[in-house]
Amino acid sequence: MRSDLSILILAHNKAAYTRRTLDALLKSSLRPFHVVLVNNGSTDETDEVFERFQNLAREERIETDILNLDENKGAIVGRNEGMRLLRGTHWVFLDNDAVVRTRSWLEKLRAVLDADPKLGVVGPKLVYPLPPHDIQCAGCQVTTGGQVIFSGRGEKRSAPEWNKPRECQTLISACWMLKSSVAREVGLLDERFSPVQFEDIDYCYRIREAGYTCRYEPSVELYHFENVTTGRTGALNYPYLTVKNGLKFKQKWKHRFEAEGGPSDKDWKWAQIETVTLEQVPEDLPLLD
Repeated sequence: MRSDLSILILAHNKAAYTRRTLDALLKSSLRPFHVVLVNNGSTDETDEVFERFQNLAREERIETDILNLDENKGAIVGRNEGMRLLRGTHWVFLDNDAVVRTRSWLEKLRAVLDADPKLGVVGPKLVYPLPPHDIQCAGCQVTTGGQVIFSGRGEKRSAPEWNKPRECQTLISACWMLKSSVAREVGLLDERFSPVQFEDIDYCYRIREAGYTCRYEPSVELYHFENVTTGRTGALNYPYLTVKNGLKFKQKWKHRFEAEGGPSDKDWKWAQIETVTLEQVPEDLPLLD
């Protein structure tokens, strides 16, 4: 049986994190599904991690395609290359620092998408990998001045406010699921934001500009080792890219976020990155059904 669901995972080095992500992916309850692994010019053991997963996945009714890029082309170009290999009706972006917590995550996100013809993309509750697994991101808000707020950040994952599905202005692509028909209509990620930062915020706005909505779905949780995929790549000046591409986002979408009733800039504060390493986290993180 051929899968109607494809997952895209991009990796530039960080092989140990990628292995943790892929091992957890095998614990997903859905079968079959398809995975596209993009090796974005890695110089560590990423190729071996990918090959190991491909061998394990074959026995689990998971199809795998591996794309090896000769050099690090940045997260946006690398993802665009991988998107061309995705297939089926539902596409997932999954960072190589995001780890499955809810085993039925794929079924639940797909059911949410399928239930609403105007819904284009849905994202889960992202939680910190260290106990008590507080909320890292429960969807995003954009202020009237164009600043991005990670909703629920630092709050208890059981807080009632963040356990209700809600339409949101935007999502981050550490994990989300798209209708492939919407992605094909909207197109590839905007490479003007290369090598990384704000391309996912921009993509959600492009989806909404096309007449679809974005939604946060709290019944699905994933652990997220924040800032591994991009921010801990030594060649990138992450703070500079955040400011530079944030200005591009504001110039491009000012006409929307100024008029859509988001929070005031007074409610925004810089989201302090909480660095968590693999060494701090047990190999067997708790799973939910």
